[in-house]
Order: sequence, then C-alpha cells, then structure tokens
Amino acid sequence: MPILPRQLAIALACAAAFATQPAAAQPAPELTLARLDCGTPVLNIVARFNDTWAFTDQKVLFTYSCYLVKHGDDYLLWDTGHAMTAGAPAPKVSIVDQLAQIGVKPEQIKYVGISHYHADHTGQVASFPGATILIGKGDWDGITAPKPNVGANVAPFTHWISGGGKLEALTGDKDVFGDGTVVAMNTPGHTPGHHSLLVKLQGMGNVLLTGDITHFQENYAANGVPTFNYHRGDSLASLDRFKTAAANLKATVIIQHDARDVGKLPTFPAVAN
Repeated sequence: MPILPRQLAIALACAAAFATQPAAAQPAPELTLARLDCGTPVLNIVARFNDTWAFTDQKVLFTYSCYLVKHGDDYLLWDTGHAMTAGAPAPKVSIVDQLAQIGVKPEQIKYVGISHYHADHTGQVASFPGATILIGKGDWDGITAPKPNVGANVAPFTHWISGGGKLEALTGDKDVFGDGTVVAMNTPGHTPGHHSLLVKLQGMGNVLLTGDITHFQENYAANGVPTFNYHRGDSLASLDRFKTAAANLKATVIIQHDARDVGKLPTFPAVAN
C-alpha cells in the first residue's frame, strides 16, 4: 500500500526528532592516583633551596616520589625517580617491581611524564621503552644539545634520542588524555622545560603534583628559589601560577620531595580516586 502524504510527513517528523536526541552520555573513565617510592629518603640542607637565606642550618628529610595515574585502561607514570644504581638514595624496590604488585606491566604504561631532566626524576625511564615520553621542550633541547645542560640526565633517554621510542616535547600545557582530567602544566624555571601535574579526581578532588617547582613546605610558603635553578624569574612566575591554580581549584598540593606530604595519598598499593 502506498504511503499517504500525511503518513509520510508524520514519519519524517518522527525520524527528525529521533535524530536530534542527544546520544547517551558515556561514563567517565575511572581515574585513580597512586604514589610510588622512587628513592630512599635522605636528609638535605635547606639553605641550598632558598637563595634569600631565609633558612640556614635546618635539615629536612627528602623523599623521592613517582606517581601512577590510571585513566580507564590507560596509564601515565609521572617521573621515574632514582636509578637502582644511585647509591644511598637508590630505591629499595624498582618501579617495575612495584607495578607488578598491582598487575601492571611496563608495556601497559602509555605515557611517561617527566617533570624535569634531573637524575632523581628520570633514573628508571629506560624501563619503559614502549611508552611515549612527555617532557618539556626546553628540557629535551637541554638533553639533546651537543653539550647537554648541566644537570641533564642524558643516558636513560638513549632509546628516545636514537629515535627508537615515541616522544612529545611540550611547548606549553598538555591535556594528556584529551578530557581535561590530567594536565601537565608548563612551569619552567627549575629547569627550562619543567612541568607540574594536575589530576582531577572525582572523590578526592583536584590534586597538584609539584615536580620540583618547590621542594618543601616552608619554601612553598616563602617563594624560595633554589640557588641551582635554571632561571630565577621564571621560577617565581611559575610558582605564582601554580599557587594561583591551587587556590582557584581548591587543590591538594603534594610536594614531591617533602616527607610530610607523603600521607596526603594512600599507602601503595592503595590508590586515591
């Protein structure tokens, strides 16, 4: 039987209405954050980390931290700590062995985010040759220069320098997974390409990992700049940006080297979400 004009009009109207209905919202990927031990804590002299002599004789316990971000089925490893051969501050357990405790293999790490090129943040990067390295362009240029920057830990990046691995040299912020939940923030100064990390957890709320934008709580409060930073002005500008973001986002700030901040996240293998 042929379709009558009125029936055709009704059918077309229904089809149009159905086509304009919004697609069912997809559930947000599971997002978790875990802290890994990436070095053995040591006492360090505070005066090295403030060029205004605000602190002189005090010593603080320095920790070495790495972080695992799970975003759905993808993983970002933030910093890789000291090498197992680093002497006194070397980790007791490698990152690979810590990840094995939660059933994560090196090849499952999609990204390795490097806050900066110093040895206590890059020592185990070679354990993840299949990962895409995210590193500030200024730091990558410092690693690959004919005469590398002072303090740049070149050897662990041999695989990527030779072109054997994937690498993204960041010129600004990086929305790691494309949905705004994990952002590598451009915070130069400590090194030319230094980055910090923002993780927007659903339960705990926003978390900001410092990298080495600051090293301990007193320095964070007093805007202390280490004597060995690459650029003092950039350091202060980045610290101001970081602290403004922390206030606006009501974020939990985790100073990666401060032993007093370790307890802000659950003890591994437990995770924050």
